[in-house]
Amino acid sequence: MSLPAAQPEPKPSLTVRAVLFDMDGTLVDSTAIVEQVWLEFAERYGLDYDEILRTSHGVQAGDTVRRYAPEGADVVALTAELGDMERNRTDGIIALPGAEALLESLPDEAIALVTSADSILAGIRMRAAGLAMPTTTVTAEAVTRGKPHPEGYLKAAALLGAEPADVVVFEDAPAGIAAARAAGMRTVVVGRAAAGHDADLGPGMWRIPDYSAVTVKTVAHDDGGHLITLTL
Repeated sequence: MSLPAAQPEPKPSLTVRAVLFDMDGTLVDSTAIVEQVWLEFAERYGLDYDEILRTSHGVQAGDTVRRYAPEGADVVALTAELGDMERNRTDGIIALPGAEALLESLPDEAIALVTSADSILAGIRMRAAGLAMPTTTVTAEAVTRGKPHPEGYLKAAALLGAEPADVVVFEDAPAGIAAARAAGMRTVVVGRAAAGHDADLGPGMWRIPDYSAVTVKTVAHDDGGHLITLTL
């Protein structure tokens, strides 16, 4: 007698009023450029490149320069130099699988980009990846405290007229995930998990490798907004 086939677990389904996206590593794969720029910075000053990479992902460049630059260095000038390097390098930038289709399926008035990049760099990278920029964006110059502080995500939710409990954030970096969680928002971690890493996911958190399997259903709400159901 054969045993009945195991039934697949139902996919998680989230209903929200607004969807917020990080950019680098979440919508756009710019890993090669980011690593190249930080390697040049580390080599110039004899710094620990691996440590810089470990702590810089998702954080504003100026905060990383301030943390690692040698004493007496001109942090403002160094940050501007690194910014110029990043803005002039676009080779290899691509969108994550399914990102373009997902953005196109969501109402523009219910989404926002929340990134540690400045507005110029964000525009360059989104264009290089072939992605449309959401009308609502919160970039580095729009906040006084960068990730992992929740200011950016809270500001984006307010601009969209949504309460934190009615928002989902798509993020990939520890600093960004911490910011979303501190803002009281449900969080989808984008990227393939290392062995055992899923154990770090707490309540109100999920993980997807990319957007290939994400589906969207949008219903107009009586108040003029939307109820968006994302199936992961």
